[in-house]
Amino acid sequence: MTQPIQRLAHLQTGTVDLHVQHVEGSPWNALLWIFLGRERIEGLPLSVFVIEHRDALILVDAGISPRVVTDPEFWPDPVTRAFMNNIFRFHVEPEDALGKQLSRAGYAPEDVDKAIITHLHFDHVGGIADIPNAELITSREAWEHMLGPHPEREAVLRRDIEIPGAKWRQIEYGLIEDATLKPFTHGHDLMGDGSILLLPTPGHLDGSSSVFLRVDPPILFVADLCYRTDLMIKERFPGTGEHDLLAESWARVRALKTRLPDLLIVPSHEEAAVARLLAHPLATVGHDRHANVEKKGGR
Repeated sequence: MTQPIQRLAHLQTGTVDLHVQHVEGSPWNALLWIFLGRERIEGLPLSVFVIEHRDALILVDAGISPRVVTDPEFWPDPVTRAFMNNIFRFHVEPEDALGKQLSRAGYAPEDVDKAIITHLHFDHVGGIADIPNAELITSREAWEHMLGPHPEREAVLRRDIEIPGAKWRQIEYGLIEDATLKPFTHGHDLMGDGSILLLPTPGHLDGSSSVFLRVDPPILFVADLCYRTDLMIKERFPGTGEHDLLAESWARVRALKTRLPDLLIVPSHEEAAVARLLAHPLATVGHDRHANVEKKGGR
């Protein structure tokens, strides 16, 4: 049988400039660096990853919508708007929209079968309207957090998640017996063949997941569990998130890296990690891809 995962690609739905403290942490109170911090790390990618499985075309996350820079009412209330406009500086053009990025890379947006949404922050769900046929998969914990009071204060915008026609599915983690994934004991086998597993990695936002690909060398998409791989290895916490939970998730990822030394850890907003991913034997540079994707059922 052929390898279940046949090709990988990276799409970029724009970039963002973040405070140094947001990425690298700070002894300052967050209010100080959010409103008074001046030094920023510029041009961090807003990533979407493409997985060509032999039975499906799958995305990891759905990027950001250009509305974040064109719609003055993007943030639903003045307080949230003040915070978010001080935290983020986005560089997103109309051509950065997920549908256009998929088309430029040689994919038909309507052919996307599944999108794993690692967490429900606005910059990971912004393109779901562009993939109308996709099953949208997130954790039950993430969904329940969205249904709680004032999720918009944590940059979770229900209006852009519960859109008409969206095919959401909330997964629950079950026991996994694969010793190679220890210390992870629970996960979700997306395709039923062990090739793509969702693993619980809380700390950045309630219900956050990472995505393990059983390829050679193996890959772990950690989304926003960290902003730079080296900071996680050094246990240097960012300026956001719940540090106690991050410490537990980071310890599991480091232990997995010890068990699988060639494991490629890929945060969503780390330019160097994207470059390492594009050096993977299964990776293709998105805009140079022209091969047809073989779809189950002949699509």
